[in-house]
Amino acid sequence: MRPYPAYKDSGVEWLGEVPEGWEVVPVKAVASCNDETLPEDTDPELEIEYVEISGVDANAGIVETTATKFGPAPSRARRIIRHGDVLISTVRTYLRAIAQAVEPAPNLIASTGFAVLRPKAIDSGFLGYACRAEYFISEVISRSVGVSYPAINASQIGTLAIPLPPLPEQQTIARFLDKEVAKIDALVAEQRRLIALLAEKRQAVISHAVTKGLNPATPLKPSGIDWLGDIPEGWEVVRLGNLFREVAETGNDNLPILSVSIHRGVSNDEIAEEDMERKVSRSEDKSKYVIVRPDDLTYNMMRAWQGGFGAVQVLGMVSPAYVVARPISTERQVTQFIELMLRTQNAVTEMKRHSKGVTDFRLRLYWDEFKTICVALPPRSEQKAILSEIKRITDEFDALSTTATSAISLLQERRAALISAAVTGKIDLRPHFAQSLSEPESA
Repeated sequence: MRPYPAYKDSGVEWLGEVPEGWEVVPVKAVASCNDETLPEDTDPELEIEYVEISGVDANAGIVETTATKFGPAPSRARRIIRHGDVLISTVRTYLRAIAQAVEPAPNLIASTGFAVLRPKAIDSGFLGYACRAEYFISEVISRSVGVSYPAINASQIGTLAIPLPPLPEQQTIARFLDKEVAKIDALVAEQRRLIALLAEKRQAVISHAVTKGLNPATPLKPSGIDWLGDIPEGWEVVRLGNLFREVAETGNDNLPILSVSIHRGVSNDEIAEEDMERKVSRSEDKSKYVIVRPDDLTYNMMRAWQGGFGAVQVLGMVSPAYVVARPISTERQVTQFIELMLRTQNAVTEMKRHSKGVTDFRLRLYWDEFKTICVALPPRSEQKAILSEIKRITDEFDALSTTATSAISLLQERRAALISAAVTGKIDLRPHFAQSLSEPESA
């Protein structure tokens, strides 16, 4: 892709040069803003599809809407959206919630947190890409006012400059980008599917290893416990209360407060400073926190039914919302093995069965119920061998997942660069597009 034969100064410092024959105009010269709004006396029973800022992604467009009626809808559900409109978030602009409406639902209504541009003297596709170019997004963000909730006035968006090629060229650029962006998005979707499959396979490998062992030829025997099913011969069924005892050592200011995730367990690192203020403010007295030591097993009483368990590796403290279970003896079990077993889907279901509460969000797994749950325990040496093999296999999965994540990042960078280069005239797409039209569809 070659540049245009000649360029001229755009007159806009952050835009630089544009091809000769192109204009540079403010957005308001080619598009109107917030043309249609639902009036206050709209029928409360009117059914609408509502989109708010969280439902818009700069890469994927409008990704989520909520079906509701006008009456109970948020008071900000007012902007009427038509095909070709461009939604630009005017609040929390750092989220880059900018998207073009392509054949939207006839009753799509957006939040007043959006500026809705409607193309008048510009190709709608070109306007959509011009507003998603990096230079334009950066200007929206840089002109926003506020620290925690930066915002920009819709009228100010209208003053932002955009390059404007002749109409046939706008259409050429928009059609080219439609085709190329679709290719990139398809590749991104493939990588995301791969990451999801790797995560699924990773969990399946772990679950099988900690409940059936590594040798598929090992004879099985009934465990007598519904959630465990058959277990390898040589494994024993043990109550957790025979392996751990509850402890509640009082915390102190000298120990770090460790972060605990329902996905990753207990981190070896202290909670980040910005999160620390939020968490400690709930319980400023650190003596209310509970000390954890290496080999302890800790779980969140309200998140146990979601797999919220962690094996502790460093000295620290956890929130008083956690139960801390300390090994009675380290000769029978490896805590990391128990953690992985309790994170399996069948175990999570068992945790939920033993939890008390009216609804899922109020369920709590108390120690008296937790200690009665049974697990299948191989000899300690086999536990270590299983953990070692799990690490080897999951490291491979994690490496593949990291590669796929990097690929997504590179593809999205290319996507953004291609859009910016095309709408600012850094590449001349006229001959390239003419050639691509003559190529077979399977090329």
